[in-house]
Amino acid sequence: MIVGVPMTQTNIKPLLYDRDSYLWLEETIASLRIGDFQGLDVLHLIEELEIVAGRDRAEIESRLGVLLAHFLKRLHVDSAYDFRGWEITIREQRRHLKISLQQSPSLKRFFVEAFDRAWQDALIEVREDYPQVVFPNQWQFSRNIDILLTVKFWE
Repeated sequence: MIVGVPMTQTNIKPLLYDRDSYLWLEETIASLRIGDFQGLDVLHLIEELEIVAGRDRAEIESRLGVLLAHFLKRLHVDSAYDFRGWEITIREQRRHLKISLQQSPSLKRFFVEAFDRAWQDALIEVREDYPQVVFPNQWQFSRNIDILLTVKFWE
């Protein structure tokens, strides 16, 4: 304690955040539930909310990259032995993307923004894994979210 400065809740909460972030989170939730807005550690609360938002965007971009890489494999790599595994991964990524977009529909705009980065990541991956295969430089189908999450492009 600094001499002459009382240890109020406002002074304690940032210290708690640095010492035990989970306990800080529990106490912050409890404060919000009872309407104790005066005692909130607002700066760390904003930081945590930004982390959550960033994590959601990162998950969308990562899953979209995996989805596109497996589309590329399924469409261009002649390996019937692997088709089933790639299709399972495609279904799994689609399912997770659908869940994320149902929970947070506003992430659809990020889906569109992330497409080009995810496409480039997917191309780098498949070209490294299958150097003998010629993959297209551009996505040859629709970028519409509903189509990407439902259509079997290989049939």
